[in-house]
Amino acid sequence: MTSTTLVDEFEHYSRWRDAVYVRVEALRDWLNIQELSDADSELRLNQLLGRLQEDTLNVAFVAEFSRGKSELINAIFFSDYRQRVLPSSAGRTTMCPTELYYTPLRAASLRLLPIETKTQPGSLADFKHDAAAWSEFPLNLDSADDMSATLMRLADTLRVDAATAEAYGLIDPEDEETARHLAHDGHIDIPRWRHALINFPHPLLKQGLVILDTPGLNAIGTEPELTLSMLPSAHAVLFLLAADTGVTKSDIEIWHHHIAPLGGASRARLVVLNKIDGLWDELKTETEINAEITKQAASSAALLELPINQIYPVSAHKALVAKVRGDAALLTRSRLPELEAALTQELIPCKQALVGESSQLVVENAVVKATELLETRLAAIQDQVDELESLRGKNRGVIQSMMSKANEDKQQFERGLQQFNALRNVFASRVDVLRDHLGMPALKREVSQVRQAMEKSYFSAGLREAMGHFFRQVDANLNASSDVILEIRAMMDAMYQKFSDEHGLAAVSPPDYSLGKYRKEMTRLERIFDERFNTTLKMLTVGQRQLTARFFETLASKVVQVFELANSETEAWLKATISPMETQIREHKIQLKRRLESVSRIHAATETLDDRIAELDATIGTVTDQMDNLARINTRIVDALADDLSGVQLAKTA
Repeated sequence: MTSTTLVDEFEHYSRWRDAVYVRVEALRDWLNIQELSDADSELRLNQLLGRLQEDTLNVAFVAEFSRGKSELINAIFFSDYRQRVLPSSAGRTTMCPTELYYTPLRAASLRLLPIETKTQPGSLADFKHDAAAWSEFPLNLDSADDMSATLMRLADTLRVDAATAEAYGLIDPEDEETARHLAHDGHIDIPRWRHALINFPHPLLKQGLVILDTPGLNAIGTEPELTLSMLPSAHAVLFLLAADTGVTKSDIEIWHHHIAPLGGASRARLVVLNKIDGLWDELKTETEINAEITKQAASSAALLELPINQIYPVSAHKALVAKVRGDAALLTRSRLPELEAALTQELIPCKQALVGESSQLVVENAVVKATELLETRLAAIQDQVDELESLRGKNRGVIQSMMSKANEDKQQFERGLQQFNALRNVFASRVDVLRDHLGMPALKREVSQVRQAMEKSYFSAGLREAMGHFFRQVDANLNASSDVILEIRAMMDAMYQKFSDEHGLAAVSPPDYSLGKYRKEMTRLERIFDERFNTTLKMLTVGQRQLTARFFETLASKVVQVFELANSETEAWLKATISPMETQIREHKIQLKRRLESVSRIHAATETLDDRIAELDATIGTVTDQMDNLARINTRIVDALADDLSGVQLAKTA
């Protein structure tokens, strides 16, 4: 396996994703042209296209300072650039959490959020929408030296007094190490920046790779958004140790509090033992060196309570040098290819499976609906043909009887339509109740009330009670919403059955839907809150209050995001529930009209019977062709989803 396996596989994945996008887009457009789409199918296909277009692959690098994260990022992803994209040198080169990504909407730049924003309300997500809050520095892509100098701003520090550092939540005055730093003149160095965004036009970043670099326990502990959102949403997390320091107390704390809880088969969690070149003793044999590396890996695995095969010893620095110089022997000795292979096997296939499964569900739903509509249309037309065929040689009395029967069917259907409209009014009223429970205004009122209660409380017990009430109210709203969803589902089940029995419409069962995953996410957030604030009654310091306020702002922002997703998915479900009924009613109405027109024309001039049958036969041919085309389009999409990444080619046509 070559040293560029991960890069190659990600490029293959990107081409596979683009091929799926092209074919899904072709399906959506064809359904619209053939007038076979409904509001729900179009919404879901457009949402899928949006997800495919904005799809990202998030990889987080987590470690204490000076573990070599920046060098490892350079070695894995940017060696072909023949320079260090991220600054890497002795000491602390990255002082704040850093996101490396690309958007064509902004010029290549480094954006930095001042540390002073820690005392201001709002989460990182809020600040990302406030361009004025950031200091922006352009990146000169034509000069490696200029770009490197600009990126060195990531290491900027400020010297502040203890009160300021405590207000930012960056120090604990009771900590012995902090006290030693303050003993000299009462001041301490802190990061100048709270968060960094690097917009860089590297090919991998253009394809959707997003890299998160989190420097140290202090950065994670003082930015709740890292714990609540950024790390849990990463598709892979690489936790770095250093062979020259071993597993430190802060390493263990990061692992057990922030990395180990990120379970699930969909997320790769790999531990990297970096800087093994420090063990390359020229006075030892290669066998002795390898034994020492294995011993270090075994010790790290034991301390982190992991199997040793989850520890990957590497030398990021030597790997980068080897890739830049084309030194295959040095690259092998650095052991980076083994880590890249593991990351490739864990990350890319899992990501493809997730995207493929979600895409296939949406496509299958749209194809099934269109197929059912075509089958209904075909059956109705065939019934008309059979009916007209039976009229050959019949007298006008029989034709008159047929016309009367068609009118009776129309009148019966119109009575059923009145019932449906009445039900739709009830449906709309229950939807309004559901929107009240899930609505953003009520949630924002709850957030505001908790914020006010927190501002008035100087004790942790008061904060716990305010936030506990917040979670109880959120849970009550989700429970009430779930009850309304069950009511709507039962009501629509009955209506579908009624129209199937009385009018011969296809027996469609409304899709299942549950708010379970959102309730599970609320439980996760509440558990994090409980773990953080399950302390005895005590007075809060200024720094603790600031940190608590930031924690709540981030928590509230996350809850709002969850409710926004729940609202969006619920609205889509409501459309999916009512849309098939509306489509079938519209189609049945069209067929009844055509039937009446056919019988009327025959009643007026029986000699046109053969012509009318010929017209219907042609229509049957058209519908049959549509069904064949739909099947072919679906097959192409299924083939694209099933393509092996190593051989996928971008489809230019559907």
